[in-house]
Amino acid sequence: MKAFRILGRNIKDSFKGVFRNFSLSIASISCITITLILVGFSIILSYNVNRFTADIEKDITIVVFLDNDVTNVEADMIGDQIGKLPNIESVNFKSKESVRQDWIKEDPTLEGVLSQYDASTNPLQDSYLVKVKDIEIIGDTADRISVIDGVYLAKYGEGTVEELVNIFDVVKKVMYIVVVALVLVTAFLISNTIKITIQSRKREIEIMRLVGASNMYIKLPFFFEGILLGFIGSVIPMATCFFGYDFLYEKLGGQLFTPIIKLVKPNEVIYITMLVLVAVGVVVGAFGSYRAVKKHLKI
Repeated sequence: MKAFRILGRNIKDSFKGVFRNFSLSIASISCITITLILVGFSIILSYNVNRFTADIEKDITIVVFLDNDVTNVEADMIGDQIGKLPNIESVNFKSKESVRQDWIKEDPTLEGVLSQYDASTNPLQDSYLVKVKDIEIIGDTADRISVIDGVYLAKYGEGTVEELVNIFDVVKKVMYIVVVALVLVTAFLISNTIKITIQSRKREIEIMRLVGASNMYIKLPFFFEGILLGFIGSVIPMATCFFGYDFLYEKLGGQLFTPIIKLVKPNEVIYITMLVLVAVGVVVGAFGSYRAVKKHLKI
């Protein structure tokens, strides 16, 4: 019970410390709020980039065109050879007749041209649609397929695919660096706030020493003060992310510029982001106050 009373008293003192140094606390909380808003934005952006990259990678397909003189038996053998290659996830055969019918249904402008042909005069080529496991080595996989006998061409949008993957990879890395940098800035701000608080309460601390207060008793209020500053500073960023992203999602119709770039649904990212923000605020607040107490409170 005594431990709980001491803990309660320390928490109460931390609240008093926040209000006693109100102007400093407001400045620190404002900086933490701005920083955590940027952290929240970075997390949401990273989440959307990761999802978009995953969707792009999932949809990328190597289209393998076969020679016109390939028989059905040879086509089956080619499919077996492709399936045995490394990095192959799935192999699906697409006959030239099914391609012709699909194009007629999907594009009215082609209907007049392709409807002149039948199964025996179809100028298109049989093909395989190949999915790969690792998009980063799709070029090597396409090269291996293209040298198989009976394969006319293996295409996957080379150049554009690699460029897209590289761009999103850079964006993800930049976002991670930004988040880490902002967290460190937040810790520095809280540490400085606690340091200034300690300096302004030097006389009070000296009196506490004289009356026999333990080192831990003196340190704990500052520690909880840092946690409190971090928590308060995370409230507005959580609300901003919750309402802001939901509004943005509805305003844009769940997509960014084009249906290809689909945004992550709010309920898939908002609650995780809010939890991360409050955790970052509290942990960084505790770390910042611990750093300040250890460095500037020589007791």
